[in-house]
Amino acid sequence: MRQIITHLTDNDAYTFSCQYYVLQTYPRAEVEYTFFDRNHTRYPEGFAQLLKEQVDGMRNVVITEEEISFMERKMYYLPLWYFTFLRGYRFNPDEVSISQDSEGYLDISVRGKWYSAIMWEMPILSTVSELMHELRGDLQRYDGTLEEERAAEKTRQILNGGLVLGDMGTRRRLSFAHQDMVIRTMKAVSGTMPDAPGRFTGTSNVWLAMRYDLTPIGTMSHQLISFEENVSGIFECNYSVMKKFSDVYDGDNGIYLYDCFGDRVFFSNLSKRMAMMFSGLRVDSGNEEEQTEKIIEKYQSLGINPRTKQVVYSNGLNIERAIAIHQYVNGRVQDSYGVGTFLTCDVTDCQPMNIVVKLTRGRITERREWHDCVKLSCDKGKTLGNPEKCAYLLKQIG
Repeated sequence: MRQIITHLTDNDAYTFSCQYYVLQTYPRAEVEYTFFDRNHTRYPEGFAQLLKEQVDGMRNVVITEEEISFMERKMYYLPLWYFTFLRGYRFNPDEVSISQDSEGYLDISVRGKWYSAIMWEMPILSTVSELMHELRGDLQRYDGTLEEERAAEKTRQILNGGLVLGDMGTRRRLSFAHQDMVIRTMKAVSGTMPDAPGRFTGTSNVWLAMRYDLTPIGTMSHQLISFEENVSGIFECNYSVMKKFSDVYDGDNGIYLYDCFGDRVFFSNLSKRMAMMFSGLRVDSGNEEEQTEKIIEKYQSLGINPRTKQVVYSNGLNIERAIAIHQYVNGRVQDSYGVGTFLTCDVTDCQPMNIVVKLTRGRITERREWHDCVKLSCDKGKTLGNPEKCAYLLKQIG
């Protein structure tokens, strides 16, 4: 079968941001990631073998000088030495364990040095998704003309609705080709509507950003905070990550994803220094209207004008919901939106996957003990990890 992932930067920008953070803060750390299917999908017989073949093929995927040149230009916050590291990086399929039981359920884990294993999240998810859509016949039924028209209409809705919006749909896309078409169409339509109140900001997919000369969007993921909880404790882990992240990036790359252990833990620990240092926050769980009010209230309590701060909303949005949030915000913060599955897998007669790969264990060096890493979130459906530890932490924070 054809190799699905053929470009090293067919990956989200935050993967590279987080990898550099790990190299700077925990270069000896070891971790384990686990695959979760929230729909409890039963995969076709032989699916695990097909996936193993795709993973094995990743050992031949290396970065090109064209990709490095683009990242140096657009991801300016990454230092030159990091690109020397990327030139030597190779995917190690031995880090990935894949199996499938008699009922069809998949078991996937990744284990290795954190700076290396971190690269597997997006390739595994996008490969599982595309393989499944191919086996279901979704790619064979695909009507390119129809879907291009739908992508164009969505772009017009985004721009006319006043949204500042980017694509974050790599992980659960229908296919690489479909995401490519969506990005191409959104850029083309945007070019015909220069006076529209909204704006298409780019894509989290670095390779597609390069192909269409867009901005790669995204800064960090929950795993940094989930790992740090075992170092600094649940009540201090957000402050510790903010401090380390701002040190690593010298104030650049400053949108903070705050909901790993719920909003109360974060807001009680958000200092004025860090609120000033970071350009804004990302809302990835909870009710957006409620989170907006909490964010505004917190900034005001610190003597900061909320209108000077960015808030990125990214919790499973469609365009209608994003427009409703935008109208609710009404200029009180600088709102923008990251939309994923609704752009890259909202396809006629197609059921999107609901899959994630999350950090579940870690240790700061090869000589230290392993600890469970969990994520609580503001949505119960997004809580993942050892149930006993989740219950213990929930009891701690009330």
